[in-house]
Amino acid sequence: MDNQNFKLRLGVSGCLLGEEVRYNGGHKHAPYLTHVLGQYVDWVSVCPEVEVGMSTPRESIRLQGTVEDTHLVGPKSGTDHTDAMKTWAKTRLDDLEKLDLHGYVLKKDSPSCGLFRVRLYNLETGIPTRDGQGVFAQVLTERLPLLPVEEEGRLNDLPLRENFIERVFAYYRLKEMIKENPTPGGLVAFHSGMKMSILAHSPKHYREMGQLVALGSTIAWDEMIETYGRLMMEGLHVMSTRGKHVNVLMHVMGFVKDKMTGLDKAELLEVFETYRKGLLPLIVPITLLKHHLNRNEVPDWVMEQVYLSPYPGELMLRNHV
Repeated sequence: MDNQNFKLRLGVSGCLLGEEVRYNGGHKHAPYLTHVLGQYVDWVSVCPEVEVGMSTPRESIRLQGTVEDTHLVGPKSGTDHTDAMKTWAKTRLDDLEKLDLHGYVLKKDSPSCGLFRVRLYNLETGIPTRDGQGVFAQVLTERLPLLPVEEEGRLNDLPLRENFIERVFAYYRLKEMIKENPTPGGLVAFHSGMKMSILAHSPKHYREMGQLVALGSTIAWDEMIETYGRLMMEGLHVMSTRGKHVNVLMHVMGFVKDKMTGLDKAELLEVFETYRKGLLPLIVPITLLKHHLNRNEVPDWVMEQVYLSPYPGELMLRNHV
């Protein structure tokens, strides 16, 4: 992503920025968010527990009940914060929607913000299972189902980090297209640039999106873009694999191979295979392929593939996958 005249807006649990808003008066600063992603992101800090009116420090709270009937409770006082939290969350999300967020990073294990496997205490046994989801996280994901959302702990997993950030930048691009050129033609141009990115994640979604875009103006724009956005974000959420990447690399190579020497082709194919075996990071075959694309005449739509530069190279995400 060579053009860096952008600034993304991501929501974030305030404690991850170093804000001392946790129940014990502390924080859970995540340096990667502030020192690395912060170069490209305007963070919108939210602490549900403080903003709903709880003090700092405060009684710790937890999830109790069942998946179908979860309550946010202070176990010592017995105070049930569920209704207050849900009411506040709906109002807060009205404000967040106006900010046009491009993603959200939540605090793992939090009874308000945890996205996955939050402790949920059985009322009869007092024994927790890992079946819960934070009350705010649930309202957030229900209200904004396409928004890329992740927990900070899972961002330590490099493939998950790369996938999340790719989704954030893709969502940003989608939002910009909708603002600047909300027409069937604008969508065709946008989809043309996203083709290889989608194919690298989910051939199924790639086919469905192509069929949708081909319908053009035969369906209403609102229906078209809603369906397209859902398919795109669902498709990108599917984890890519080395095999899928090699399939895309070979596909793109097909537009330049007739202009390459036999030795160059053999070298490039060897690099693809070495990557497929797990002996090289993705940045190596991508860089070599881009070298040959830049040296030869290829269709503009190939050079404009988001796949070749989905986010700033300085993030070095493809150095590790």
